[in-house]
Amino acid sequence: MISDQVNYVSNIAQILSKRVQGDILFDRFSRGRYATDASFYQMMPLGVLCPKSEDDISAAIDIAREQGVPILARGGGTSQCGQTVNEALVLDNTLYFNDLLELDVENMRCVVRPGIVLDELNRALKPHGFWFPVDVSTASRATIGGMTANNSCGGKSLRYGMMRDNVLSIDAFMADGSKHNFGPGNVDQSDLYKALSADLLALGAREAAEIDARFPNVMRRVGGYNIDALVPDAAPNNMAHLLVGSEGTLAYSSAIELRLSPLISGKAVGVCHFPTFYQAMDAAQHLVTLMPQGVELVDSTMIALARDIPMFRKTIENFVTGDPEALLLVEFIEEDSANNAVKLRKLEEMMGDLGFSWSGTGKQWGGATSVTDPVLQNQIAELRKSGLNIMMSMKTDGKPVSFVEDCAVELPDLAEYTSGLTDIFEKHGTKGTWYAHASVGCLHVRPVLNLRLDKDVKTMRAVAEECFDLVARYKGSHSGEHGDGLVRSEFHEKMFGPRMVANFAEVKKRFDPAGLFNPGKIVSPPKMDDRRLFRYGPDYAVPDMHTELDWSEWTGSGGGFQGAVEMCNNNGACRKLKGGVMCPSFRVTRKEKDLTRGRANTLRLAISGQLGADAFASDEMADTMKLCVSCKGCKSECPTGVDMARMKIEVLSARARKNGLSLHDRLVGFLPRYAVWASRIPFLMNLRDQIPGLAGLSEKLTGFTAKRALPHWSATPFKDSELEDSPAPQAVLFVDSFNRYFEPENLRAAIRVLQTAGVSLDVVKAADGDRPLCCGRTFLSVGLVDKAKEEGQRLVEALLPYAEKGLPIIGLEPSCLLTLRDEIPALLPGKETTLIAKHAFMFEEFIANQSADPSFNLPLKSPSSKIVLHGHCHQKAMNVMSSVEKVLAMLPDTTVQKVESSCCGMAGAFGYGIDTHEISLQMGEMDLLPAVRAADSDAIIVADGTSCRHQIADNTDRKSLHVARLLDMALKQDV
Repeated sequence: MISDQVNYVSNIAQILSKRVQGDILFDRFSRGRYATDASFYQMMPLGVLCPKSEDDISAAIDIAREQGVPILARGGGTSQCGQTVNEALVLDNTLYFNDLLELDVENMRCVVRPGIVLDELNRALKPHGFWFPVDVSTASRATIGGMTANNSCGGKSLRYGMMRDNVLSIDAFMADGSKHNFGPGNVDQSDLYKALSADLLALGAREAAEIDARFPNVMRRVGGYNIDALVPDAAPNNMAHLLVGSEGTLAYSSAIELRLSPLISGKAVGVCHFPTFYQAMDAAQHLVTLMPQGVELVDSTMIALARDIPMFRKTIENFVTGDPEALLLVEFIEEDSANNAVKLRKLEEMMGDLGFSWSGTGKQWGGATSVTDPVLQNQIAELRKSGLNIMMSMKTDGKPVSFVEDCAVELPDLAEYTSGLTDIFEKHGTKGTWYAHASVGCLHVRPVLNLRLDKDVKTMRAVAEECFDLVARYKGSHSGEHGDGLVRSEFHEKMFGPRMVANFAEVKKRFDPAGLFNPGKIVSPPKMDDRRLFRYGPDYAVPDMHTELDWSEWTGSGGGFQGAVEMCNNNGACRKLKGGVMCPSFRVTRKEKDLTRGRANTLRLAISGQLGADAFASDEMADTMKLCVSCKGCKSECPTGVDMARMKIEVLSARARKNGLSLHDRLVGFLPRYAVWASRIPFLMNLRDQIPGLAGLSEKLTGFTAKRALPHWSATPFKDSELEDSPAPQAVLFVDSFNRYFEPENLRAAIRVLQTAGVSLDVVKAADGDRPLCCGRTFLSVGLVDKAKEEGQRLVEALLPYAEKGLPIIGLEPSCLLTLRDEIPALLPGKETTLIAKHAFMFEEFIANQSADPSFNLPLKSPSSKIVLHGHCHQKAMNVMSSVEKVLAMLPDTTVQKVESSCCGMAGAFGYGIDTHEISLQMGEMDLLPAVRAADSDAIIVADGTSCRHQIADNTDRKSLHVARLLDMALKQDV
């Protein structure tokens, strides 16, 4: 039986390969990466096609129809109700089918391919003064095709409406292979289209009274099909609006025409604080009378969770007053920005009229604070948009589950509805987390459940039944934003009645009689609690496994490794293409495989046995991890804290145990060991890049590309004896291998700077007097965890006496010093490494921390009027960049420009690999290298990372400096 299925799938792949130009992905690892979305469901697709053209899509539909294979159109894969999973041929539009086809500035419209991401579209529109205003929280990865299929809404729907209000027309393929333009009137004059249009309008006329009686009278109604667009008084009848919200079940969109809106700059945010959740919900109906563009809820649970997430902690401190049970973020954006201040004053007055005062107590405490700083406004907006992911950051087995998440009721009913729903949760022994769109009566609420447990699945079912009864009682919508999918389609009869469900089935049959497009959604759905469709189904289990690092912060097999992997909820934040660091490999390839989410899904499937025996240490897993540069961007930027750099170490370790190491890996891993000897013959070690042809000869033997020069061994490596031990040291310097043997001038500069400032220093030395100390990072990079532990233990023993005295441990190389805060506590958990981590500081951090101390005197002049700053990935991930900027701000008469870049691309040995060199260059070319080339000729380029400096030197005509060298240059010599 399994063999027949394999042959069937293989046959489809072969047929596709002869007729399409796009990427065909039918291996089990690729299929697994497309088996989930942001819901709790999992359905293994038959295969994946990334189409390059309409011809590819047309051919795929024809082949699917001929072979009896369902088709599933997919964008960012962030659907929360299971819309984008199916046992089907998945067509991923994001890789190639993502163009802006037409921009009509005069008429404020554009035409796009379905795979274009909202943020990318808005970046293209901004120079023309426009944007597409359906401002969903997933804008960094949500595609226009997915938003159209889902009838997305966003936080500003109060002003701009939903997708349906902003989609003008759609070009789409039908199941029979024909292509039509769906829009107002009969734009397409084909007989087939005219017959279809006539049939649909007849259905609308016939069912007008039923539609009027059964469709909820709320703005946020995205359940079922939009057949209200077909009734006689919905002139002009726009056939495209029937496709909007159809979840890919009726036709396959190939081009979408959008209405654009003018950009309005200058907004103001009022943060309304409430002592109880009920009072906040009751106040929403009054606040909207001030005509804001949005009113968003943040509850106390979200505030508490956000405080525990490094990227949001400071934001919470900056805009939350006291200890509110709920906040309402009221956003104004008036054409005349002066009117924003007027609106804020009226908001404060209204809060007072509602009985709230900062001097009040109990239920009378509260009020509104104003936020006019654009930076803080953006930070608050990012926090609000990350609401779902903040809620999902819980590290317990139970997680907030989406199934009654976005019901919508009229605003006067909102307080009573939320109170009733809270009672339902309490009745079933759980509680909900709340956030989002109070302005339109659509709150995101997720009860905390563990869907691995049958009892919690039963609870979910009971809560859903009672919740939807409550929604019906208030004449609301059971789906106010996230659509139907597998979660809610089953409940259409409860919400709309049997006659309307029959109408939906009639529409589906008229478009797609054979059920080719995304079957099981909206019409003829399975039970929402069918555990065979769950990501964690009844047979899901992870056997005990050997792991090397400390994962005790999480639960499950491998000492918690399972729980850490399962933290990925497929939200897709790692798919962003601008801003922050993660995920640099995806930004180059745009492939799901090269993405934090894709890797996490692959790990989960592998450790649970769903990808075959020994999948964890397989070649396919190695290929999955190959382009992960361990930048740690995900550690700080993934809202659920997926740390892929740490997880990669476990994979590398498993493979090293299974396969041993190549010569290339040995040369990388054992660098600190042989460096002691190599540094004595630097002239010989450097010959590889001095004798023509030698690099090419060594390439095959060593695995280091001949296209790039290797680091230059210094003729004067740093010796610990260069700095005499101080009788009363105020700090200790950790000398890393890279600066010691390749760029010792950085260490010498750092010592001069610190001594000039009056800091007495020791250099930390091995307690046994043996070879120089090392952090063990090179061993970790090739999976030799035992060797890394040896090095880590030596370093800990040497540093502990200093840490116990409370002395700062200072280092220059980000990837090495910050290992003391990150990897070493995971390698050697205990109070000793925790203490050392607490006292470990980057060179610039130490200076920034001392700058307020009057005894710390660092006399500086300006070495240049312009500095261009690039941050190492680990500096960004560990929140060190602000210290670099603070130190550079100490330079008089100097302008600092920070490069908004992801990973430079070198990432240690990654940039030197034969098969990763080109990707390394592409990463550098995304942001960093163009910015360096564009810098003024008299600007100094600052980059603290060894790898970063090499990438700049190898690919531009500029050199860059460590900040220690810069400060050394800036020292006033006459002091």
